[in-house]
Amino acid sequence: MAPSKHLIFLVLLLCCVNLCRSVQLNHTTLSLSFPLTALSLSANTTSNMLRESLLARPKRPSSPYNYKLEFKYWMALIVELPIGTPPQVQPMLLDTGSHLSWIQCHKKAPKRPPPTASFDPSLSSTFSILPCTHPLCKPRIPDFTLPTSCDQNRLCHYSYFYADRTYAEGNLVKEKFTFSPSLFTPRLILGCATQSTDPRGILGMNRGRLSFASQSKITKFSYCVPPRGSTPTGSFYLGNNPNSHTFRYVQMLTFSNTQRMPNLDPLAYTVPLQGIRIGAKKLSISPRVFRPDAGGSGQTIVDSGSEFTYLVSEAYDKVRAEVVRAVGPRMKRDYVYGDVADMCFDGNAVEIGRLIGEMVFEFENGVEIVVPKERVLARVNHNDGVHCVGIANSDKLGAPSNIIGNFHQQNLWVEFDLANRRLGFAAADCSRRLPY
Repeated sequence: MAPSKHLIFLVLLLCCVNLCRSVQLNHTTLSLSFPLTALSLSANTTSNMLRESLLARPKRPSSPYNYKLEFKYWMALIVELPIGTPPQVQPMLLDTGSHLSWIQCHKKAPKRPPPTASFDPSLSSTFSILPCTHPLCKPRIPDFTLPTSCDQNRLCHYSYFYADRTYAEGNLVKEKFTFSPSLFTPRLILGCATQSTDPRGILGMNRGRLSFASQSKITKFSYCVPPRGSTPTGSFYLGNNPNSHTFRYVQMLTFSNTQRMPNLDPLAYTVPLQGIRIGAKKLSISPRVFRPDAGGSGQTIVDSGSEFTYLVSEAYDKVRAEVVRAVGPRMKRDYVYGDVADMCFDGNAVEIGRLIGEMVFEFENGVEIVVPKERVLARVNHNDGVHCVGIANSDKLGAPSNIIGNFHQQNLWVEFDLANRRLGFAAADCSRRLPY
């Protein structure tokens, strides 16, 4: 398993200058609901389903604009979004750890891998490319892994390179997300990738100034990740969530632009993790391990783009010791999955999960993320049936942070309330169909 893109970007970000730092579209009271998908759908199927959704009018102005696709969640959350005028449906990885959003704009399909869908700028009346004279096209702007530059046509060129040797580069552009003729975002700055090694785009949802959330002035968004191995429907809301009365909230930790800590990502959704329980046992981990120290190490973030959860060594070692105590003789010796996960088994996953017990991430004010024993292990190899505990050591990333990945967000509402600087959680059946 390769680490997710934004995890890799975090490693690069920690080496760069700290970045400078809620859906309020054209209708401030209207909420939107989007489906998450990790399946490849045909262009015709996606277009027809999207068209039916956009034609469905809400019963009253305050109702959520719900349209849903059925999908099977696996390692990433993919949302199909309508971009341009008229809209072209684009698959984008929903990533609360990423900054700049970018879409596929290949002039010709790359050989490996081909894009799932490619945006055709010539078909949109609202598309434009940023010229080199734009303020963002300056060599000192710290929003990119490499400085922006002018291409041979005097257009602004950007590059994102990642540690797993994947990359996306192309031009910075302006384009709108067009949900209906009367409901659309302003024209946002996006990356338009003409070369990439990823078949999809990225919907950057962190707190950075160029993220979709920031540019659209979104005050709140939420999603519900369904369990793996099922055929559920997940939901992604921009705006108010009708389930929010069940949410329990924790305040985000925020950092000013003057706090220059080399290992801190000030744009991430940082939460006050207090401790971890496995089974009935509270692990002897000091809460300070989950808070950024003077250099920024120890930050705990909630990240939809990371598959597994990552812990700094002091916390990871305690988790691993407890797993070894419970099921050590059953562990697969000398086996490391994806260079990051080494608590792996090739025995009966149900029995091993029962022996380990549920895992609980404890926050302030009694707020918890509970991982039932049935979902402690992730199947990582379908050929030989290997399962691994979905936790890895962040030292293997080169980023000394605690990261709660989407594997530990299954069957959980997660709300990012930007206006009130808090995150909400609620256990849920995320495979359940919500009413339209």
